[in-house]
Amino acid sequence: RASCHERSTLLRIAPHLVRPLPIAIPTYGHGRRGRAFLGAGACVYDLLTCDRNFGIRDHGQRIRRSQYLSRAELLRLFPHLRSPQLSGAVVFQDGQIYNPSRLVLGFVKAAVAAGAAACNYVEALSFLWQGSQVRGVRARDHLSGETFDIRAALTLNAAGPWADYLQNDPRHFGPWRRRPFSRDAYFIVDRTPTSGYGVAVQGLSRDKDAVLGRSTRHLFAAPWRDKMLLGVWHRLFPEAPDCARVEPAEIYQWIAELNAVYPALELSPSEVTFSNYGLVPFGDTATETELSFGKESRLIDHRAHSVQGLVSLVGIRFTTARADAARALDLLLQQSAQPPPRIQTAHLRLPGGDIDGFASFEAEAQRANPSIPARSLQGLLRNHGTLYADVIRAAVHGQGERLVPGSATLLEEIGYAIDHEMAVRLDDVLMRRTDIASGHHPGADAIEVVAMEMGRRLGWSAQRMREELAATHRTLARHLARDGSRNRLAVSATGDRPKPGAMLAMNHA
Repeated sequence: RASCHERSTLLRIAPHLVRPLPIAIPTYGHGRRGRAFLGAGACVYDLLTCDRNFGIRDHGQRIRRSQYLSRAELLRLFPHLRSPQLSGAVVFQDGQIYNPSRLVLGFVKAAVAAGAAACNYVEALSFLWQGSQVRGVRARDHLSGETFDIRAALTLNAAGPWADYLQNDPRHFGPWRRRPFSRDAYFIVDRTPTSGYGVAVQGLSRDKDAVLGRSTRHLFAAPWRDKMLLGVWHRLFPEAPDCARVEPAEIYQWIAELNAVYPALELSPSEVTFSNYGLVPFGDTATETELSFGKESRLIDHRAHSVQGLVSLVGIRFTTARADAARALDLLLQQSAQPPPRIQTAHLRLPGGDIDGFASFEAEAQRANPSIPARSLQGLLRNHGTLYADVIRAAVHGQGERLVPGSATLLEEIGYAIDHEMAVRLDDVLMRRTDIASGHHPGADAIEVVAMEMGRRLGWSAQRMREELAATHRTLARHLARDGSRNRLAVSATGDRPKPGAMLAMNHA
């Protein structure tokens, strides 16, 4: 219920970046795989989330209640699911993010508009102390190499899987231990979706803590833009966060699993265009053979350990991030002598999200900008919402709309990312500010054009240009690199490369 509440919040405050996605769960015969069992669960789901569309004015953004599909209806959507025992499907709706990095950036922009000071490529090295009270952080600027102190009355450690490492200080925090994390991963396949529905198939792993469920956890095949997204796979990851990766052999294992449980897919490794991963908390009893999936975020008030001025938060899922942040901030501000008024951020639209009806907004934008290719305009509207006009304005006053080779991205989006979105590295623009390399290798021509444009605007030297190109090619070709950009598998960690201390230091003096 908490997750669905936050899903509704994202659909309401970021309608350009988040939209509903129907997902069909096939039913077979009777028992836990049957229609009655799953249908009963769907009814409970609908009852628990009966207020899921509160405040969502756009009917296209509303989450519909669960429904049934007959065998014939399901096979029209997914002809490859043909099986003698197939009886149909139960369909529920979830939410899908068009571009996760842009959603993160939307929250950063909203914070800056409210008075926050945001820094990119700044690493927190250690806490500053005054007795038993945290008074900020020692930080390093990874662009200049400068080390400096950020002093603060209160500090929120939101460094995700790096949070425990900042607490590797037995004098203040006691004996150190790193709690379990899962390396969650999915990959993107260059296949045109057969429908606008996602489909869930039972994989081979199970959650040993589940009270009631089907025999194994579901894997999902969902349409994402013009490709298919497949996952999620989980693996206990005891290593340091900087070592997180996807091994080439794992791609083959996952494809083998999908082909085993969904043979008609006939997936081939050559179809994989992109693999993505991130670290999330696992249950404390997880082992390599018995998965114990994390159920809630880790929120720690360090006053319980006699440390003042510090709260740590490690989130469990993207959906609940806003609510987790609000809880952490409220807890931290209990230590403020004069806390500011509490703001209901669940109802504050993110920059670009002031849209009451996305379909009509899109139609009006198409009428107003007939010269912009349809795919380019769609990317602009989804990534920028109502702020797309600022990018268009830059194109109009420049040399007209020009496209990055092999993509639907306007060249002017590069300048906008530099001037308004703190893009300072080549892969910032390619992978996190635009759609150029967000789901596939864009090709050498696109990379070179973006590098030249960034170099011109930022005054890069020849040496800096070589470094940026080399770093980007290493990122894109990290795993299963093949000759030719079309069949090259690119693997990337989510978001701007996090540093061991990506945290927010707050000073309410």
